[in-house]
Amino acid sequence: EVQLVESGGGLVQPGGSLRLSCAASGFTFSAYAMMWVRQAPGKGLEWISQINSDGGNTIYLDSVKGRFTISRDNAKNTLYLQMNNLKPDDTAVYYCSNAITRGQGTQVTVSA
Repeated sequence: EVQLVESGGGLVQPGGSLRLSCAASGFTFSAYAMMWVRQAPGKGLEWISQINSDGGNTIYLDSVKGRFTISRDNAKNTLYLQMNNLKPDDTAVYYCSNAITRGQGTQVTVSA
């Protein structure tokens, strides 16, 4: 069974940082490109970043470029998202995905 389990969300002040993790199981993690998407309250899913299977290529939504860093550890079957200089507009539920399925999400709230 494919499982993606996100963790690391929470409440943070504007300008703060969080590191999200996504533990993958049930498929060959190292063979898949992975991505992070998010869903803000009342809005649809928004793609924010993607990393190729070996971690050598990354792409980002313009609004997070320079603030967020996606990475992966194929030995640990884990995907990461380092988020710095967080803004209130980053408030959302964050999901990891292998483009076939996604996890249950982790809530990130940016508020003073």
